Amino acid sequence: MTNARPTTSHRRRHVARKPLAAGLGAVGVLAGAWYATATPTTTTTAAAPQLAAVTNTTVNLAAKFPYLSAGYNNTREWTRTATAVAPNGTLRVAWPASDGVHVTPLTAAGRRSGTGTVVKGAKEVGGLVAHNDGFALLTRVSDTNKWKETAAALIRYENGTQAFRTKLTGTASHDTAPLLDGQLTWNGTKYGTYFVVHGAGGFADGHFGDKLSYVSAKGAKLTGGWSWGCSHNEGIALHAETTGAFTSLCFDDWRSGLFVSTGIGAHNAPAVQREPCWAGYCGGTFAGRTGDLVKSSTGRYATAFASGGAACAARNPDDASGRGWTVKPKTSTHRVAVAFLKNRNTPAGKPVYLTSAAGTENVDVHIAPYGKDRLLVSWESLRNAKCSSGTCTGTFTGTHLRLIDWNGALKTPDKVVQARISGDVATLKDGSLTWAYAPVTPSYASALTGASPTTTTLKVARPKP
Repeated sequence: MTNARPTTSHRRRHVARKPLAAGLGAVGVLAGAWYATATPTTTTTAAAPQLAAVTNTTVNLAAKFPYLSAGYNNTREWTRTATAVAPNGTLRVAWPASDGVHVTPLTAAGRRSGTGTVVKGAKEVGGLVAHNDGFALLTRVSDTNKWKETAAALIRYENGTQAFRTKLTGTASHDTAPLLDGQLTWNGTKYGTYFVVHGAGGFADGHFGDKLSYVSAKGAKLTGGWSWGCSHNEGIALHAETTGAFTSLCFDDWRSGLFVSTGIGAHNAPAVQREPCWAGYCGGTFAGRTGDLVKSSTGRYATAFASGGAACAARNPDDASGRGWTVKPKTSTHRVAVAFLKNRNTPAGKPVYLTSAAGTENVDVHIAPYGKDRLLVSWESLRNAKCSSGTCTGTFTGTHLRLIDWNGALKTPDKVVQARISGDVATLKDGSLTWAYAPVTPSYASALTGASPTTTTLKVARPKP
């Protein structure tokens, strides 16, 4: 990736988003927090093929899970949980608490199968890979640096014992990781770790960018990736490949939009969609709060995201580098968009929009494979939205599921469900999808200004194709 120095005006504003650690230490219940009384309804067409019913199992937790985080402008966001499937079909679910990140083992049916592991000192769920004998977790740990911020780390457990703890930022590389918004993938030989970094010395001192590092099965850092890529990036997607560079996407507010950053200089990366961005916020973060990156059997890719669109997009005349862009949003609210790539480097046409209602905000967008040739897209809708600087408040009206094909065409009407999606979705051997979530109904009526409410249970959801 290019290491060209970012402009001084391109510093990320710390006031826009609180680090995740602040919310995790608090276990008090916020008065009037994430609960709503309205029961969503759905209308379907009798002749149309329907999504399968979503089944749920309940898992009791060993600690309090603060299930909300303060996002950009203190918007209410689900605290990320990660669900991963091991080769033998068993599950692991990672969720943060005040004493570290907990990783809970589950059966393929979504029931607890043993005592969980507490990764002490871990501050965030940045990604999870399940192995037959344990797991690997991308997280943040304490560090000594000029900003007094955490470091990114990859931690591997085997049979209940820590096998390695590899720091991915530090003094030698002039970077820290005060938050990750990351992705962790595994191709059977090596891990790919993709996350936000904060410059702590060197050419990028004080600026925010992203970093891609590869790590061996034994915890050794490998060649490849980059030390500084998309700048002010809080939208990260990564897909493991058997050979070559892992496929990656980023939201870059300097260039204002969603880009393909696979193995190339971020400032020359192909644009998937120009988007309005505010200090790193472009509508959500992969994979915890928007999108993901799904690959088809023919080598195409799909991603979904909350999009403000572009009424106009032009280079920023005040940026002497010529790389900066300014985008005027097409809509004040975010619509649900799905974009496709021809291959790991090339966007395929314009994104397909799945929603269009004026005054309705859509958040928490996700996409996952569903059966052989379909995609499941999910999002939460807010009516009567009031928006400022790219974020909105409004009345929650439901969690939507919709099936589309690999051209973006509708395959089923929306199904509004009680199951929330608050992080990574895993695919089981039989093609079923599964994920863990806090069993509460959200409210987006106001910003999160106090401690997160907590829960001592998770639900494990599964719609079966």
